[in-house]
Amino acid sequence: MAFELEAHHRNVPDDELLAELRRVATLVNRSSVTIDQFNDNAKFHSSTLARRFGSWLKSLEAAGLEKTRNLNISDEALFENLVAAWLKLGRQPKYQDMVKEHSLFSAGTYENRFGGWRKGLEAFVAWANEGAIPAVPTVIVEKRRGPRNINWRLRALVLMRDGARCQLCGAEARNGALLHVDHIIPWSKGGETTLANLRVLCHVCNIGRSNVAPDDEG
Repeated sequence: MAFELEAHHRNVPDDELLAELRRVATLVNRSSVTIDQFNDNAKFHSSTLARRFGSWLKSLEAAGLEKTRNLNISDEALFENLVAAWLKLGRQPKYQDMVKEHSLFSAGTYENRFGGWRKGLEAFVAWANEGAIPAVPTVIVEKRRGPRNINWRLRALVLMRDGARCQLCGAEARNGALLHVDHIIPWSKGGETTLANLRVLCHVCNIGRSNVAPDDEG
């Protein structure tokens, strides 16, 4: 039996790509087609159409089909989902990780929204960095404390900085550890909810230290 390479689809005519999209719509008996439905049933990959026509939604429009109804999902919700998946996995999520076990939304949702999986990750990093707090000179001033709640942007920055690994024992999610982002100096003892005062801990270390300040550890 001879080995053959799969056909390269860069030079496939637009009409053929759109015809395949309509064929899948007929196959699934829908007036629209999701990225996952297309990838499961078509001879091309959805990314081929997204590149050719600019996005998955534009591909549907060019084929005369209805747009898939995920436009009500905010960018913020998609980014927060990436943070949650990052915590579960203990590393940057990959395309194939975005399944129900780890994620509320498929990788196709990110391709659809941002024009590609990689572009979705780039938008996520830009979003997270918007929440970074710039360094300022140390000045003794009287100020109101910020919120105790750790927002998703800060969680993302802490995960990327700490490598999604417990900063006390080194445990990682891939080895079964449940990871948290928590205050170094506890909120109850005056600790602020800032990047400098947050770190990744596993569930065991986080529960074990409770409200213990760094000087009291070990």
